[in-house]
Amino acid sequence: MAVSVGLHVSPEFPAMLERIDALGGVLEADAAEKLGRLTEGVGRALLGAGVVRAALPQSLGGCEFSPRQLIETVERVSYHDSAAGWTMMALQLMTGTTAAYLDGVAAADLFPDVAAGEHALLAGHGTRPGRAVPVEGGYLVSGSWQFASGMAHATHIHSAIQVEGTGELRVLAMPKSQVELVDNWDVLGLRATHSIDYHCADVLVPATHTYLATTTKPVNGGAIYRLGLVNMSAIGHTGWAFGVGRRLLDELKVVAAAKSGTRNAGVDTAQFHAEYATAEAKLRSARAWAMEVWRGIESTLDAGELTSTEQDTLLRLALNHATWTVQDVGQTVHRWAGTAAIRRGPIDRFLRDLGTGTQHITSSPTVLQNCGKWLSGAQSQAHWEFLDLTP
Repeated sequence: MAVSVGLHVSPEFPAMLERIDALGGVLEADAAEKLGRLTEGVGRALLGAGVVRAALPQSLGGCEFSPRQLIETVERVSYHDSAAGWTMMALQLMTGTTAAYLDGVAAADLFPDVAAGEHALLAGHGTRPGRAVPVEGGYLVSGSWQFASGMAHATHIHSAIQVEGTGELRVLAMPKSQVELVDNWDVLGLRATHSIDYHCADVLVPATHTYLATTTKPVNGGAIYRLGLVNMSAIGHTGWAFGVGRRLLDELKVVAAAKSGTRNAGVDTAQFHAEYATAEAKLRSARAWAMEVWRGIESTLDAGELTSTEQDTLLRLALNHATWTVQDVGQTVHRWAGTAAIRRGPIDRFLRDLGTGTQHITSSPTVLQNCGKWLSGAQSQAHWEFLDLTP
């Protein structure tokens, strides 16, 4: 087992941010919205920059960024383009966790030479599990899944399955060619993420290419993967929210500069200045608190320990707070941007993407309610299983 105890903090991080910024102008292409996915060139550029490799185990040739490094990586991509950030976030999560939790047989098959760029890319969905019927050597899998963000760039599928007879939840990795893709992503926001549906019937998946969905014991890589699949998902979503929020406020500043001094300019009023300052404070405060939560989690992981229930609660709450704080910031931007918020352009696109991103299950009202149940003491003995509190 190629597992290290302490938390790996990658020296590649500063160079990664520089490579992302160098691609900034390339990412903002209207062509992606028309296609319903990132263009092939943009996808290749981001993969070539190592954005997905950042989440892959160092023992397999990946960069294995720490949680806060991953948050800032997704934040930076999302600042330049919200759909590109969402797409890379999904590919990061599915590919990185698959590499960490699958055993040697599957790792050799899917991740033969990560450093050279020879590895699988996974997309798919982890809720609403499909059916897995045990057979010799594996499972016959059937099911329908939704919201497979980044599927256009994937080579393999990541899906949750429930084993018939035991009810055990597992996650599989199988070639994309073994499922039928449904080209049904017709939405206002996150149009360029190709978050389509897919399904399959009685496909044989080797047991070696599945892992226990609740595992916190990586086969490859270090301490970050002890977070488990669901906690890992909070990393990217947190970074995405902050990247989008920062970009929207920066775009509003550009609009304000252009309108200032014109007749009846609302951006010259004391009310605008107060609301802009309030939005700035909200965004910075939410980010600072989220980073504080993750700093504590990193210390726990570096000590060789698993996160506590309190930490599991706070990382979910920090994500929820980030998401809805940025939504509030977006409303401020919409209110003061005038026609720039309704014509084709960055503000329009980022606001539409934000409106869709807030609907993700990880930031749902139910998760917020569950956080409150634990923090208030109403269910202080409970623990988290995925996004639910279990007594």
